[in-house]
Amino acid sequence: MPMTNAATKERGSRSRKRAASSPGRTKAKPATQTRERSSGQGGKRLATAFDTVSSMPALAEARRRLLRASEASAPSGDEIAAAIESDASLAIQIMRAANNGGGPQGRTRGVRQAVDVLTVERIRDIVNRVNTYEPFDHPNALADRHERFRRHAVATRYAADRIAELARLADRDELAVAALLHDVGKLVLAELHGPFEETADDRATPDERIRRERRELGIDHALVGAVLVRRWGLAPSVAAAVERHHSPKATGHAAAIRLSDLVVHYASGDPVPPDTIVGAAEQLGLDRDAIAPMLYEFPHSGAALKRNTDPCPLSDREVDALRGLADGKVYKQIASELSLSVSTIRTHLHNVYRKIGAVDRAQAVLIAHEHGWI
Repeated sequence: MPMTNAATKERGSRSRKRAASSPGRTKAKPATQTRERSSGQGGKRLATAFDTVSSMPALAEARRRLLRASEASAPSGDEIAAAIESDASLAIQIMRAANNGGGPQGRTRGVRQAVDVLTVERIRDIVNRVNTYEPFDHPNALADRHERFRRHAVATRYAADRIAELARLADRDELAVAALLHDVGKLVLAELHGPFEETADDRATPDERIRRERRELGIDHALVGAVLVRRWGLAPSVAAAVERHHSPKATGHAAAIRLSDLVVHYASGDPVPPDTIVGAAEQLGLDRDAIAPMLYEFPHSGAALKRNTDPCPLSDREVDALRGLADGKVYKQIASELSLSVSTIRTHLHNVYRKIGAVDRAQAVLIAHEHGWI
């Protein structure tokens, strides 16, 4: 017998009441509300990861050496800067201190400049508050991660300095900071996603690894690192170099860091296709003949080169002529190699002596080496 309209309405009403009162049945939340909550939690986790990496510990030996240099009877700014550049954590704390507080952020571009800005006493106070790790006395996974990061950062800084000399790049102190910090985003990703880097295929190239980050995490360490560098108040050009250092189309400092990173991986026995290295060198105007000696020498090529903290007063041709002298060549040999006349080489070198205050070739070469001009 068909139900009346009243019975149908009453039955529908009871069904709605049962659905509302049934356990386990909850009202669906709007998608926008779910995304907002997820985004909020992700933002907090990222901020926490940033804070953790910002206060990362330094190698205990690096801090000891820096303190010794700062406590000398006549502290050397160059020695203090070299000690700071031996550890990314020390560089981070010093550069942050020099770029925050009074004055515009990003005003101090290199560690040597930061040493002059902060004074030795302030540096000593900052360094005394930095936590440390001892890979030999207290070996653990975290100390191992920080030490691997430090070694790669310092090796890349050194390689970048060599490459900057070959490519005649300016602002090498700024490049040194960017090279030290180029992989800081990997530490952030490790805080967010655990030992993601350690699970990578040992046969993967650096470019393949960063593509894996983008594919599986939706972001890469270069971009994350650049965000953190900007958060620290460092120069925008440093952040830009960090962000672009894996791009095949990078130029300037970013290209130098890309090539340096590849050289360091190659020297460590990691898989790096030779054509990738050649392509990175070409972005800096360097051919394979220019980069091949570095691949042969690195990392056993002696002491780190001194960088020029003052603008070089010499022209490119004057530097070329002076390099010829430094190699023990006579005027005729230098002239032949540079396709110039002997009289032109003589004029260039006389200009060199006058500009840098040298009395002879030996003093000219010594002064140029001390300033990192050759």
